Amino acid sequence: MKICFWGELAGALTGTTQGGGELQIALLAKTLVKAGHEVVAIDYNITSDFETADGIKVIAIKGYNKGIRYIRTFTHRFPQLYRTLRDEHADVYYCRIRDFRHIFSYLAARKVKAKFILGLASDLDVSSFKIRAKYFYASKFGELWWLFSGILSEIIYPFLFRHADCIFVQHEHQKQILEKKGIHSVIFQNLIDLSESLTIENPVRNDFIYVGSLDKRKGFTDFFEIVKHTPKCTYKVIGQARDRTGYLFLKKLKAYKNVTIIGRLNHRDTLFHIANSKALICTSPIEGFPNTFIEAWSFGVPVLSLYVDPGNIIKKEALGFVAGGKITELTDYMLTNDFARTGVEYVKRNHAISENKIKEIDSLLEKLL
Repeated sequence: MKICFWGELAGALTGTTQGGGELQIALLAKTLVKAGHEVVAIDYNITSDFETADGIKVIAIKGYNKGIRYIRTFTHRFPQLYRTLRDEHADVYYCRIRDFRHIFSYLAARKVKAKFILGLASDLDVSSFKIRAKYFYASKFGELWWLFSGILSEIIYPFLFRHADCIFVQHEHQKQILEKKGIHSVIFQNLIDLSESLTIENPVRNDFIYVGSLDKRKGFTDFFEIVKHTPKCTYKVIGQARDRTGYLFLKKLKAYKNVTIIGRLNHRDTLFHIANSKALICTSPIEGFPNTFIEAWSFGVPVLSLYVDPGNIIKKEALGFVAGGKITELTDYMLTNDFARTGVEYVKRNHAISENKIKEIDSLLEKLL
């Protein structure tokens, strides 16, 4: 079976991922290769084709940057993206990460009589427009491309939800939201490759850790309030400011002696700091199923979430604490509780790439075809 992905994937496929969605696509691609399938990834940011050490063919879009600026999007980029996808003649086209251009993957799939899978990367994909406007579009306000992209996404995504051959959701709550709209979906849990993880024999777990973008969308203002109310706790902050709010509160945090600002790190170094932490702090008001949660649990590090609990997993599996949006409840918990090792077995059972997981994914695709 031949499976085709597209996006900014070259980095993730070669070990320098840019984001959680790209990482999950890369992990799925590598898993499919292990199952014996042919995998291709089309990337519009590379200039020549290559093959990864795992055997994944990464394909450049020829002529993508030709043409007159501002109009080449329509004269060259969209047509060439569609043609490149179509010419792969894959059996399955898989799309993830919110982007209206997935319509070209859908059209290519229909042209060559293949199956089209739409994977969710965030709860935003199934939320109301009001929620997306608040937490997604507002953070990019003023950017012409995001305005254009946002309008088209609002038109195209409902179409893709209705016409995809299969929709992969990350947890039970996303599935329930779609069911209320009469849309069937399959829970496809995020993956982690434990064979590439770090081995930390004697972790030093004195600090709480924040990992992610430092911006309004990730609740960085709430994180500042948590720090302000817990002077006896120590923190590590990994990430970089992404908006005006992030820059402002990052500057304020630098005045706190109990906070170590680390900045942006590569994935492996980030894992090292997560493994050597007391607990992972999440202040984001909306997520999907964060990779950082799974990574923390794989080291036995609990997750303390101000808002989100994907599919109520944290509560069901006793993987940390969820404060329901109440900062005082979270800070009280942080100050009055010990943080025992938790989550390792849950990750192995549900998210780790293993022989059973490979068979499970293979069976799912065979059933789809």
